[in-house]
Amino acid sequence: MKKAKSGRKGKKKQKRLTGKIIYAVIVILLAVTLTFAYIFYSIVLMPNTRVKGNDTAFLYIPTGSDFDDLKNLLYENDFVIRKSGFEWLAMKKNLPHHVYPGKYAIRNGMSNQELINFLRSGKQTPVNLVINNYRTREDFARFVQADIEPDSAEIMTLFNDSGYLDSFGFNRINILTMIIPNTYQVYWNITAKELFRRMNTEYKKFWNAGRLQKAEALGIDPVGVSILASIVEKETNKDDEKPDIAAVYLNRLNLGWKLQADPTLVYALGDFTINRVLNIHKSYDSPFNTYLYAGLPPGPICIPSIASIDAVLNRSSNKYLFFCARDDFSGYHVFATTNQQHSINAEKYRRALDLRNIKK
Repeated sequence: MKKAKSGRKGKKKQKRLTGKIIYAVIVILLAVTLTFAYIFYSIVLMPNTRVKGNDTAFLYIPTGSDFDDLKNLLYENDFVIRKSGFEWLAMKKNLPHHVYPGKYAIRNGMSNQELINFLRSGKQTPVNLVINNYRTREDFARFVQADIEPDSAEIMTLFNDSGYLDSFGFNRINILTMIIPNTYQVYWNITAKELFRRMNTEYKKFWNAGRLQKAEALGIDPVGVSILASIVEKETNKDDEKPDIAAVYLNRLNLGWKLQADPTLVYALGDFTINRVLNIHKSYDSPFNTYLYAGLPPGPICIPSIASIDAVLNRSSNKYLFFCARDDFSGYHVFATTNQQHSINAEKYRRALDLRNIKK
């Protein structure tokens, strides 16, 4: 009987030991699982980006960048919190072979997986490229380069490439008439040549059948319309009187008169601080001096606004041949059909300039 009891006690002891071992194994497996789960979470799913002061910031990846360049950009901007986890997952997801240039919106609190998948996708944020009434090609190149990757030198190289410009039907002097000022969505890493092609596409859209028909009725091609519109642009910033000023110049052209437009002299001289055109300026020899040379100048004196182009195409039906700035400095003009009336208006304005001591 003692042996039977002893055997039962041994079996119970063995069961308890086995139970403890199984429990310990379960605990260990659970701990290992939780550890791996945490490691997975911290590397893959845990938020690992920070954007100082905002919810979103932009990362600009230049053309030709590799993975090392990308890492440096992320780290220099302090976007990545835990670098080792990011790099480990980036290698696993083959990010080094999927680095794409562009402008990318980095959100605060993105996980490594979200960040890597986003960068691999190449889904960059478009840039709103605002093109204004720049006076010169150099101005265009200088201002546009602030919003896109190509620098002003790349853009100017194309502006000076006669063969390239000829492929669009323009030359170095009139190329700015191809550019219609507006806001365009482009990608930051657009190339200089892609930019020119986009401008040409927008130009063709702008010059639709209706506008072409109106230009033909005036007897002026689209380039000529834009050149005249650039003069109108610099004569007034009042859109409501632009059709009247356009009519004055068209009336002069139809009569075979010289345009005698002061803004063309300012452009020819290259001194855009001039507020008062004097007789000495009128003798400056330049094809842009419309006091010396008849007809339209060879190119625009700025990139004309759409309002100015349409003002030429929809000129007022008047017989005005002269206009002069109002002496109240409102920005508007007074118009005249005779030189006698114009002389009276001009004298009023000259006296107003003298009273304000505006000599130049």
